[in-house]
Amino acid sequence: MVLAVDMGNTQTALGLFDGEELIYSWRMPTDRTFTKDEINVRLQGYFRMYGLDLSCVGTIAFAGVVPQLTREWEGVARQLGAAFLAVGRDTARVTAIKADNPAEVGADRVANAVAAAAFYGSPAIVVDFGTATNIDVVDASGSYIGGAIAPGIRISMDALVARAAQLASVPLEAPAHAIGSNTIEAVQNGIVVGAAAMAEGLVARIKAELEAPDAYVIATGGLASVVARSTDAFDAVDPTLTLRGIQEIYRRMTE
Repeated sequence: MVLAVDMGNTQTALGLFDGEELIYSWRMPTDRTFTKDEINVRLQGYFRMYGLDLSCVGTIAFAGVVPQLTREWEGVARQLGAAFLAVGRDTARVTAIKADNPAEVGADRVANAVAAAAFYGSPAIVVDFGTATNIDVVDASGSYIGGAIAPGIRISMDALVARAAQLASVPLEAPAHAIGSNTIEAVQNGIVVGAAAMAEGLVARIKAELEAPDAYVIATGGLASVVARSTDAFDAVDPTLTLRGIQEIYRRMTE
């Protein structure tokens, strides 16, 4: 089986694939102090929870943005006797990237682009609500061509609370009305509905530049379903898009 790992700055999403079927997925914190042994122990616990043995993993297909943890995950693969495939570093020949500097494109963004083209068609736009909010654009040929990066929803909340003495953190959900009738609703509108409005505006501009008004728009990331309730800009909400992109890249590499 293939264990797909999408390691972000704050959370790591994992998906266990049997062939092309995603059979289990879960999330754990991204802790930059973790060693390969600590990661291994956590994985053992997750696999026991599903009645599985970690020895079933034959390959770890990895997309990550924290270099020191990439080395630790490679160490986990060695402990398991599993192959290790790093998206970006090992996979350039099966991905099409037309950005100015392909080496700068994050592995998660490459995986999103591959998944969007493979499973939804192209052109496509992916809005990924993670630590940062990434917008990834796939042209009509299926190539990644660029996008946008904005502060993520939680970062925006943390910054607001840290710098505004009378404001406290609030639940990340959208109120029923755009005009908040109290401070909690006002902050929720600014953070959550504001993220939806930003996505709407950027998606509209990108479609215009692509000259593709029907480009398919997919929302993903941990808070995608929350934001999606406040906008009709998304054609699909796919919380496992990045994991499926990682698995698709692995499939292409091993054909």
